[in-house]
Amino acid sequence: MPGRLAIDFGTSNTVLSLWDETRGEAVPYHIPDYGRLLAQEGEQISVIPSLIHYGANKTRWIGNQVLAHNLYQSERTFRWMKRYISSRSPIRIRIDGRDTTPSDAGKDFLSTILLVASQELGIGEEEVAFSIPVEAYEHYEDWLSQTAEEAGMPRFRLIDEASAAALGYGAHIQPGSVYLILDFGGGTLHVAVILIEDEESTATGRRCRVLGKAGVDIGGASIDQWLFEETLRRNQRTDMDDDIRPISNSLLVECERVKEALSFKDQAELSLMNPHTGSLLTASFTRQEFEDLLDKHDVYAEINRTIRAALNSARERGFSEDDIQAALVVGGSSQIPSVKRTVRQIFGNDHVFAHHPLDAVARGAAAFVAGVDFFDHIQHDYAIRYRDAANGDYDYRVIVPRGTPYPTSSPVAKLAIKATYPGQAQLGIAIFEIGVQKTRPNVQPFELVFDPSGAARIMKVTPDEAERRTLFWMNEQTPTFLKADPPAGEGEPRFEVEFNIDENKRLLITARDIKTNRLTHRDFPVVKLS
Repeated sequence: MPGRLAIDFGTSNTVLSLWDETRGEAVPYHIPDYGRLLAQEGEQISVIPSLIHYGANKTRWIGNQVLAHNLYQSERTFRWMKRYISSRSPIRIRIDGRDTTPSDAGKDFLSTILLVASQELGIGEEEVAFSIPVEAYEHYEDWLSQTAEEAGMPRFRLIDEASAAALGYGAHIQPGSVYLILDFGGGTLHVAVILIEDEESTATGRRCRVLGKAGVDIGGASIDQWLFEETLRRNQRTDMDDDIRPISNSLLVECERVKEALSFKDQAELSLMNPHTGSLLTASFTRQEFEDLLDKHDVYAEINRTIRAALNSARERGFSEDDIQAALVVGGSSQIPSVKRTVRQIFGNDHVFAHHPLDAVARGAAAFVAGVDFFDHIQHDYAIRYRDAANGDYDYRVIVPRGTPYPTSSPVAKLAIKATYPGQAQLGIAIFEIGVQKTRPNVQPFELVFDPSGAARIMKVTPDEAERRTLFWMNEQTPTFLKADPPAGEGEPRFEVEFNIDENKRLLITARDIKTNRLTHRDFPVVKLS
């Protein structure tokens, strides 16, 4: 049974949308207690602030409830959960004697919304759609899947945010045309080049093929962090000062307010007093100073680089920049005037659509779960790990290069699996997802984190931590599944294995025991790819 409900879980805001079969389009879905209505191009859009507050006696406040109770700056309030979950950040806050992580908080936040929406709509056996970032890793998809299942939603579909955005701007989409989608939200900047396939039938609707993708970890939360650092610098303070730590969350709230104000005003003031010491932090930012701060942190250069990376990927598939009919802009950070100006300088005023920045992804995901089909390609490299006999270290062999279209009609890789010691009866394949290193060369990466007390501080991301975030062992719990009977000898090539990818992006293996010529696995699903 197809579905109606779609959820775009964002770093700053979460948006729900429903497919209206009668109208043949998706419409925003409002949960009054949790959502707030924002003006967007002459209409009211419901967004749920991605916030959860853990109150006394196990009380939880969700979304707009947190703002209504003036709890945004509380040490017991979680924000930016999606960003921290995606990066596997180790931060945790101790609440009521229990360490609570962004993963826990995000699960509580989404589960509550899902339960309320499913009860109000009577969803039953229908599928639910979730949007995921272009650069999402397996662990994020696993977390989202587990959250949906625990909330009683075992039937769901995932769609990348770029493809969903294309459908969300459907009124301006023409079959056979190529579009660029720029998604600049609270946590990340993603760009994708989309080809809208010719309409095959009214039953299937338009079909999108993703020609190129690129992403970088810059978003509204990054901008808040830079304003936070600049305010402290102007006041000759640091986040480690004893009188700063208790008000660090409040300062972040003020920085976010300044950022939003400068999208509509030429100047914004910041003033914050520590209620315990009476010390005062003040700062005044003009729009030009704000834009200079973004320029200092290479925001405009990163926008251009990310766009060029996606265009270069599309060029490898035979499509050039001249083929782009329009740029479709989504995400709250895309509403910053200088960001819009940067995109329009690249594509021209008449070729940039930005009238659905908040809800295009949710609208498109609702269309997707209602039956609209998509083509796509694999976003990351996938490799097997093996031990190099020459130096005794581990190395990796790519079996699925990023950019591989799916489903595959022929094997993407073939290899022989050898035994590593005499009498080996259990052989395995260690499969790793290899992401793209998104930090700039020779630049020490930093991130804003919260310590167990809830205070905010700037911390370095070590090289080991950066590598860990881009190299994930996907089948660590079940690495050995090839059984040799009789056992294999040391160094003996024992299994011939072929790899394929099905329409659900699952990596399938077909394995044959070389010694006995017995087929042991046929199209056996090992892991799900991104």
